[in-house]
Amino acid sequence: MLLVVGLGNPDAKYRYNRHNIGFLTLDAIAGHWHLGPWKARFQGAACDGVIETPSGPQKVLLLKPGTYYNESGRAVGEAARYYNIPADRIVVFHDELDLAPGKFRLKTGGGHAGNNGLRSIKAHIEGDFRRGRIGIGHPGDKNRVTGYVLSDIPKADQGWASDLMDAIARSIPLLAAGDFDAFQTRVTHLAPAPGNNDKEQD
Repeated sequence: MLLVVGLGNPDAKYRYNRHNIGFLTLDAIAGHWHLGPWKARFQGAACDGVIETPSGPQKVLLLKPGTYYNESGRAVGEAARYYNIPADRIVVFHDELDLAPGKFRLKTGGGHAGNNGLRSIKAHIEGDFRRGRIGIGHPGDKNRVTGYVLSDIPKADQGWASDLMDAIARSIPLLAAGDFDAFQTRVTHLAPAPGNNDKEQD
């Protein structure tokens, strides 16, 4: 089984925040592959189903933690223990300040770079999980970060955001099959970032 996690906050007022792009990505995946229905499980909302991949059918569990962003590990750890899912079969989609808007990178392991949601997951999961880093850009001042990530995705960015989430959803069979390089390549081919002036940091 592949556990696909999206980071975000559960209250309706946060739904379209930059910080909730992980939740929105899971909604796109569930809609594209007709997974569901969503049910209250593992301290969050979960749905599952089978996706046909190049290596055969694969069971996929989608999870939106309901524990709020900074405590995401509580929900992820519970789901992983219940199904005995190892870290290398867990993928977490989240907003990434250190990538330009619309840039996407799949990364294994590494530090949390101040992302408290990732910090929480690392505290509840043994081993290196994969991270689907969705670039939202940086406001330029660390004192503005909280307000920036908790603001809605602006209209000017909604086009690339929709295209990128759709590309991720369409490419999920490669991810489920374990062909991670091909997954990232296809996503970036289907939804190239609007600019390439980002400065990556790990």
